Formats: sequence, C-alpha cells, structure tokens
Amino acid sequence: MKKIVFLMVAGSLLATACSDKKRKPSIVYMPDMYYATAYDPYEKATFGYPDYAESSDVPVFQRNHNMSALEPVEGSVPHNDGGILPWTLPNNNAGYEQSKSVTSPLNPANKEVDHKRGELLYKQNCSVCHGANGDGQGSIVKSKAYSGVPTFAERNITVGSVYHVIMYGKNAMGSYASHLTPVDRWRVAEYVMSLKNAGNDQAAPAETPTANVEPADSTASK
Repeated sequence: MKKIVFLMVAGSLLATACSDKKRKPSIVYMPDMYYATAYDPYEKATFGYPDYAESSDVPVFQRNHNMSALEPVEGSVPHNDGGILPWTLPNNNAGYEQSKSVTSPLNPANKEVDHKRGELLYKQNCSVCHGANGDGQGSIVKSKAYSGVPTFAERNITVGSVYHVIMYGKNAMGSYASHLTPVDRWRVAEYVMSLKNAGNDQAAPAETPTANVEPADSTASK
C-alpha cells in the first residue's frame, strides 16, 4: 500500500513539473553578481555580460599592457614568514664584501627556536659537504668524491656573508635560495656562525704558564 501511494505522489509531481509553456527567467537585479567576468592570467581584459554584443577595454588594465594580472604597487615587497626584507646586495665580489657588515634580523627572543630550526636545516642541506660540526668533513668529502671544503673556523665569514652565499652560492657551492625561505636562510646562517665560534674555541691553543726564573748571580763563586 505504501509503495502504491509513493508511486502516485511521484507521478503527480512529475506530471505537474512538466510543461510545454516556454518561460523566461526573471530579471536579474545585479547581473555582475551572477555573471562575473572571469579572466585568465595575463589575458587581454574586457568587460561585459553574456548578452552584451559589444565590449570595451578596461582603463585600469590598459595602463598595465592590457594584462588582467596587475603589477604590485611601487615600493611594495612580498610578504613572507618572519617579515624578512628582500636581499638587495648584488651577486658579485663587492656585494659579498658588503654583506659582511649585515647583521641578522631575527628576533633574539626566539633564539632557541631559531637555533633548533637552523640546526635541522643545516643537517638536511649543508652537512653533507661541510660536516656536522663545520669541519669540512661531510659524507661527500669522506667518500673522496669531493675535496677542498674549508672549515668554518678558518674562514673570514659573518652571518651576513653566510646569508649572501646561501642566497647566490660561491665558488663550487650553488645557490640554496630555492631550497630555503628568507627566514630559514638567516636561521642556517646563525647556526653556521655558532659552529664557527665553537670551532674557534676548540682551535685556540691553551696558554702555557711561564715560570718566573730568577737570573743567576754572576758574582757567585764557581
């Protein structure tokens, strides 16, 4: 019985839903909300709705070579984790020397967290050549596949110059800018400096105490 009732109701709904009358949709109050113009990146930008026969260039896009992707405001910088400003020093010897005077922008209050993060990234990206302790004895060097990696302790480097090298590369080392975000580059640079300072402490020779020896009396009888 329930099945018969269900079929009757379903049949009634289908019968009333079907009609041979042609209907027009109601007027759209805000057509730009219903028919938003979609643009592909860098395509020539126009405006108009589906029923419009004519189109016109958008002035704001005309000033941007008709690209739908607008250029950023002059002087703006991309946002990144840590709020690190772009590195503006050039990739040459002069830029490298200038980088030695640049200090780390990381917040000293987060030093412990930054140190752990820098250590992790250093082991993942750098220790294979530079060694876990910065002694230049990474697994690649120990395998005899490559040699000549200097220790951090013997290099005249600063946290800024380390960042510069991570950014651009130097000598046989390539750039790691695509591997590390700007804030992570500073974390690795600070960790490298901690290894350098530890190496310098270990390499410093211990002072030998000097005994105070009184000069022999030349008048003493032999």
